[in-house]
Amino acid sequence: MRIVVKVGTRTLTQGGSRLSRPYMLELVRQMAQLHADRHEIILVSSGAVFAGREALGTLPNRRDIPFKQTLAAIGQVRLMAIYEQLFQLYDVIIAQALLTRADLANRERYLNARNTMQSLLDLRVIPIINENDVVGVEEIRIGDNDNLSALVANLVDADLLIILTDQPGLFTADPRLDPQAELIPEVRVIDERIRRLAGGSGSGIGTGGMATKIEAADLATHSGTEVVIAAGNTSNVLLRLVAGEALGTRFLAATSHVEGRKRWILAEAPRGEIVVDAGAADAITRQGKSLLPVGIAEVRGAFQRGQTVRLLAPDGREIARGITHYDAEDVIAIRRHRSDEISDILGYEYGPAVVHRDDLALV
Repeated sequence: MRIVVKVGTRTLTQGGSRLSRPYMLELVRQMAQLHADRHEIILVSSGAVFAGREALGTLPNRRDIPFKQTLAAIGQVRLMAIYEQLFQLYDVIIAQALLTRADLANRERYLNARNTMQSLLDLRVIPIINENDVVGVEEIRIGDNDNLSALVANLVDADLLIILTDQPGLFTADPRLDPQAELIPEVRVIDERIRRLAGGSGSGIGTGGMATKIEAADLATHSGTEVVIAAGNTSNVLLRLVAGEALGTRFLAATSHVEGRKRWILAEAPRGEIVVDAGAADAITRQGKSLLPVGIAEVRGAFQRGQTVRLLAPDGREIARGITHYDAEDVIAIRRHRSDEISDILGYEYGPAVVHRDDLALV
């Protein structure tokens, strides 16, 4: 199972004035256990700004963006150092990835990030992801790590997104104000009633409240990922959730990964066309294979890497659309060649497929 775990600042501090090392160790222990059980783990972790404040000691309570970016620059190193030290106890290698909305909105950057994440997971490395606050300005910021975690779940086609918070889940009313409030164990459809129940921000430490978690759940479930919002301090919460135990609030996926990704690809205007031979057409339509350069007969249009192209059979019939890993000039250069010749021809390569089967939708 491919699992994205999101943990917020308030959860990491456990309500204190410092990052809680004991809590972080417990969290790492559970992720290391899941990793040992052959699950693929991606961690989206807040806490960089808080770690920066912790490192510098007592500071004025400034809230301007440049100062927060300064704290993030200091704190991100400290945060990763803690994670690296803790994961080393379990012989698990980690990697850092800092993203912005612009990275995930631009097709080429999206493709680069997706390929990197897949390569890390193939190598049994746990990626730790945060928003790149140091360079982020308003127009490219995601704004909170709840929505970032949903975008990452979409990026890697995660099976499950676990959002750890300081609340047990979504309630029928605010449990801090209404003693009759009841936990909602399962949500099949996120509608206006569910959004109203989310309310506003839950604390002054983090940047997101229950409302942003519902936004994230809506985005992730429409991409084919199941979501659970649960209390981070519940004993063995990650292990129990992955085992299927009913903890927190579970949001069922609204579609499959295949259908969600297919809608996304088909919604894009194609920028060019690739005519394939009969063998490649059969491999794509009947065998679920990727499009390799050896099966390409003709290239039409001036498309760029990461853009959508139409795949045509020899008779001109459109059989599929997909996201190309190479631009038009590159495809022209490598067509009719074996995949192991790509690097020799271009001097570089982005993988053996021109259009990978995961980035392809049959028409």
